Amino acid sequence: MVQSVCIFGDSLARGVVLDETRNRYQLLKQSFVHLMEQRRHWKVANYAKFGITVKKGGQILQNTPDDLSQYDYTVLEFGGNDCNFNWAEVAENPSAPHVCQTPLEEFQRTYEGMIEQVRARGGRPVALSLPPIDAQRYFVQLSRGLNADNILQFLGDVEHIYRWQAMYSAAVVLLAKAYRVPVIDIRAAFLCTQDYRNYLCKDGIHPNEEGHALIAQAIEQQACAYL
Repeated sequence: MVQSVCIFGDSLARGVVLDETRNRYQLLKQSFVHLMEQRRHWKVANYAKFGITVKKGGQILQNTPDDLSQYDYTVLEFGGNDCNFNWAEVAENPSAPHVCQTPLEEFQRTYEGMIEQVRARGGRPVALSLPPIDAQRYFVQLSRGLNADNILQFLGDVEHIYRWQAMYSAAVVLLAKAYRVPVIDIRAAFLCTQDYRNYLCKDGIHPNEEGHALIAQAIEQQACAYL
């Protein structure tokens, strides 16, 4: 039975949501991490940080003094920021070549390194897939104050954002399978709903409070089967 968990990730694991009234990001009291603490009485050491990539996550892991063997599992949750572009630069010159924050091969290589590091330190890694995004809402968010037509020229079509992000989620699942790491597929939990967009904030990328409840439910169901 799972009693303690250590987690490294980005704003999703940190519990960041968009306050749509004030149009600013804030921490959600009922994030999926807090829900798991309440429902399952898990002891959670949360090292997730807003806006970070897998490379920064690896640095945080390396600098964390914890003996990972003291936790039942070490959860890895990355990819949402890694696949992102510098949209201001894209808007300025859409025809130029642009590279996302962490190109896919580097993302895979760094993620592999984190898995190996967790195991070397006595931990048992678990991977989280990425929740889907709402490309239309996210395009409005990322192009705010920028030349949206230029960004669209670079993308080709708005839904390209969805497909690009989905590729990173698929990479996580494939990596986990190759390294025999359990995967909690939170993406499937969203896509199985009637309209997954109802579980996302207005920015189209961060799960809202209902989305975090959905993630907690998926973890409860899948943890019983896989962990």
